[in-house]
Amino acid sequence: MLLLALDTATPAVTVALHDGARVVAESTTVDARRHTELLIPAVLDALAEAGADRRDVTEIAVGVGPGPFTGLRVGLAAATTWGAALDLPVRGVCSLDVIAYEVVRSGSAGAQPFAVATDARRREVYWATYDAAGQRTDGPHVGPPLTPDEHVGTMLAALPAAGAGARLYPAAFAQVVEPEYPSAAVLATAVAASAVEIVEPQPLYLRRPDVTVTTGRKSVLGSASTGSASTGSAQSGRRQR
Repeated sequence: MLLLALDTATPAVTVALHDGARVVAESTTVDARRHTELLIPAVLDALAEAGADRRDVTEIAVGVGPGPFTGLRVGLAAATTWGAALDLPVRGVCSLDVIAYEVVRSGSAGAQPFAVATDARRREVYWATYDAAGQRTDGPHVGPPLTPDEHVGTMLAALPAAGAGARLYPAAFAQVVEPEYPSAAVLATAVAASAVEIVEPQPLYLRRPDVTVTTGRKSVLGSASTGSASTGSAQSGRRQR
C-alpha cells in the first residue's frame, strides 16, 4: 500500500505518503497564491523521498474543503486526474474533519467539544463543531464569524476553536487551539486508519459559483424605422476570488 494524500483547501499546500504503517514522506508550504506551482513539485519530492514513483501509489486521499474556489480546485483536479490516469481509488475527506482529527489526537482542546474555523475570505469563515471524540455535530457552514444569530455566536465563542479562521477573529473565538491548517500527513493517517468519513472527491464550496453567465448580446443591426443603431443590453459576468 502507498497512499498519496494532499490538500489545497487552505493557504497550506500539503502532501504526504503513507505506506499503511506510517507516514514515509510529507511536506507543507503555506502560500495562498501558489497552489498550482507548488503542488506537483511537492508530490514529486515526496515520491523521491520515499524512494517510489507514481506507479507505486495504490490510492489517493484529497481534502474536499470547504475552501475558496481558486485553491481548492487545484488539489481536487490533480487527485481526480491522477486517479483516472492510474486507475486508482480517490477518497475525499472534509478538510475541517482533518483538522478535527488532529485536535483530538493531540489533545489540544482537552476532552470537550470544540469548533474548527478556516478562512473563507470576504470576512467570513468556514466552520463546523465537533464532540470530544471528533465527530462532527454541526456544519460545515460558511458565514461571518461574528454572526447575527445570537445562539450560534454564543455557542462558537464558548468552544475551543482550531483553524486559521479562529486566529483571524479572536473576538468571535475566545480560545484558539492547534492546528492552524489541515495536514496531509494527518489526512493520510486518518484515512489509513478508517477514522474519518470518506466522501466523493467533489469540491465543497458552500457558496454559489462566483462566475455568472452573460445573459445578453450587443446588437450590431440598425433600426429599420429610425435608422439608428439599437443597443442590446449585456450583463457582464464577474469573477471573484
